[in-house]
Amino acid sequence: MASPYSPCTILFFLFPFFLIIFVASARPPFACAPGGPATGLPFCSVGHPIKSRVKDLLGRLTRAEKVRLLVNDAAGVPRLGINGYEWWSEALHGVSNTGPGVRFGGKFPGATSFPQVITSAASFNASLWELMGQVVSDETRAMYNGGQAGLTAWSPNVNVFRDPRWGRGQETPGEDPKMAARYAAAYVRGLQQPYDGKHGRTKLKLAACCKHYTAYDLDNWNGIDRFHFNALVSKQDLEDTFNVPFKACVTEGNAASVMCSYNQVNGVPMCADPNLLKGTIRGQWHLDGYIVSDCDSVDVFYNTQHYTSTPEDAVAATLKAGLDLDCGPFLAQYTESAVTKGKVTDNDIDAALTNTLTVQMRLGMYDGDPSMQPFGNLGPRDVCSPAHQNLALEAARQGIVILKNARKTLPLSPSRHHTAAVIGPHSDATVAMIGNYAGVPCRYTSPLQGIESYVTTVQQKGCMDVACRGDQPIGPAVDAARTADAVIVVVGLDQSFEAEQKDRDGLLLPGRQQELVSKVAMASKGPVVLVVMSGGPVDISFAENDPRVSAIIWAGYPGQAGGAAVADAIFGAYNPGGKLPMTWYPQDYVKKVPMTDMNMRANPSKGYPGRTYRFYTGPVIYPFGHGLSYTKFSHSLSRAPTQLLVPLDGQKLVSVNSTNPAQRKRAVRVTHARCDALHIPIHVDVRNEGDRDGTHTVMIYSNPPAGHSAPAKQLVGFEKVHVTSGGQVRVEMAVDVCNDLSFADANGVRRIPIGEHSLQIGELSHSVSLRL
Repeated sequence: MASPYSPCTILFFLFPFFLIIFVASARPPFACAPGGPATGLPFCSVGHPIKSRVKDLLGRLTRAEKVRLLVNDAAGVPRLGINGYEWWSEALHGVSNTGPGVRFGGKFPGATSFPQVITSAASFNASLWELMGQVVSDETRAMYNGGQAGLTAWSPNVNVFRDPRWGRGQETPGEDPKMAARYAAAYVRGLQQPYDGKHGRTKLKLAACCKHYTAYDLDNWNGIDRFHFNALVSKQDLEDTFNVPFKACVTEGNAASVMCSYNQVNGVPMCADPNLLKGTIRGQWHLDGYIVSDCDSVDVFYNTQHYTSTPEDAVAATLKAGLDLDCGPFLAQYTESAVTKGKVTDNDIDAALTNTLTVQMRLGMYDGDPSMQPFGNLGPRDVCSPAHQNLALEAARQGIVILKNARKTLPLSPSRHHTAAVIGPHSDATVAMIGNYAGVPCRYTSPLQGIESYVTTVQQKGCMDVACRGDQPIGPAVDAARTADAVIVVVGLDQSFEAEQKDRDGLLLPGRQQELVSKVAMASKGPVVLVVMSGGPVDISFAENDPRVSAIIWAGYPGQAGGAAVADAIFGAYNPGGKLPMTWYPQDYVKKVPMTDMNMRANPSKGYPGRTYRFYTGPVIYPFGHGLSYTKFSHSLSRAPTQLLVPLDGQKLVSVNSTNPAQRKRAVRVTHARCDALHIPIHVDVRNEGDRDGTHTVMIYSNPPAGHSAPAKQLVGFEKVHVTSGGQVRVEMAVDVCNDLSFADANGVRRIPIGEHSLQIGELSHSVSLRL
């Protein structure tokens, strides 16, 4: 696709990341220091295969030493010259100090803070996601070299944003499993930047971790919290919704780790479920890495969920299920007694440590002096560099979504709108712009600062915070609106309303924010632009239906450069092309759907409307994929077949049950089809018919033949493309029949419906007949 980036933003990507430059390192070797106690031992020999090095090291450790390596704050082994290591570092959308493995200060006062994940997801730009991962990887390695970060990042969060109230939905790529899967693979590739090591073993720049596996999307709602919640999930929903991003994370992104969640799934704690850990992650998906618990999950399923009768039984349940590392002290406290009581064996411990030590060796932690290794040249100059900060601004711009633009109000013109009243609780937002799991940004540009770079401003917050309760200075804000040429109202949510362990009760703007917007709009003599900062969707139907609110922008949590990006969009220096990665529901939706109901598909007989655009057919404020532009794009098909033969392996054909026998259709198991190269080529010409250059996301949706329990509508492909005014660009895509056109039946078996599949691409509709 055509790239929307300037050369300066991708120079770091073009630089050969594997180049070795010998410089002094601020970090001593983690292990295998020259002249140290392990010099000459096989586990320190970079010339030996990692498998044999790990086996040698395990053979030299005592049981007590091994047990202290089963937890996140792994103890050192001084007699072998091995230092302690903190596994818990975070890198969700920049280097974060949420975990104890990262420390800001000294030569590393901050790091580049990209938009929160839900905002970056709105770009629908996989190349951007990978570039962001590469920047975060550079900065993490630089801080590791300086002794202020670890190399095991417990990121990204790829849970499906199932319910609009979920406080952590902001951390995710949104509600579509296909999109979340693609995000997972792209960001993980960017973080890990694998390179060839000796003996054919791929080495890693950073070790990523996909979390929180699986069906985890409730934190604290209506008296039910994540520590006590038992998610009742059908095999069907597990296969074609909840597990989709995690599978891609492992099989396509080759992530070095997966984190199991706090909740139970169908009565079994996730971190003690052998079918979903050892059976699925390692057995079916072939994870080459380690499985880690969410912090204190093992303690939770023993002390809170009371899943086992003794702590030693809990140790046995989690190690035998396939857990390798405990975030928390539980395994360090009880594993030795579990061995003594015959609950687990030394082989069980060795199996777990083999996976964690292998990852550390792939990271080069047993290769001696860090400065003598790949990436040893990275240091303070590589953190908050101009190129990295430019990419943070570009990412914020690409994540901006125009929801409404009546009478083409936007972009505003500085030559016509000389003064702007900047109003609202987020008008001078800084910390709120970076969301959760963030670090210390390089700098902030607030909305007010961004707008001030274009026009003269007057600020009146109207609401002093997002809660906006009680007496608020709404009057002065209304007065400011009367005198300004334009009004920009910045409202929304923050971490006091949506966060980890905090789900929302409803979808409306908090407190008196709606009142503020309406009164300001009524008083304004010029155009009113409403900017919403939030992670989750908000019912702003009042503003959508108010003709005095001329335009609405969703900025998500746009990161350190968010204010500049918002201003660039409002005043036309940038033509937004973002699309909503989640459905915006009306407030009535939450009255019909308890967060605890995990079913994705609608059940009309019970008044259950279903979840996400794939299964929900009720009214919406804005649909998934909605987003306007300052120009107009049109599509035409240059290549698209009308039929495709699905070759079978063994000529096996299976029928899918249907509630309507007259509509019973045939479908074939994916495992019975020859899936290699089974793709539908789709070539689309995108034309920019307007007078502005712009970026556009080509989205392909599929509708299956009738009579199946497949999603009514499913995103099967998307690509971001930059098109100049009056220009045309061809986008070549391929729909993977086995992955994208299949669905899971009631038993969780993936099947391909045979018959007419309808593909929608913008205003186009095209039918493809799948035949056997």
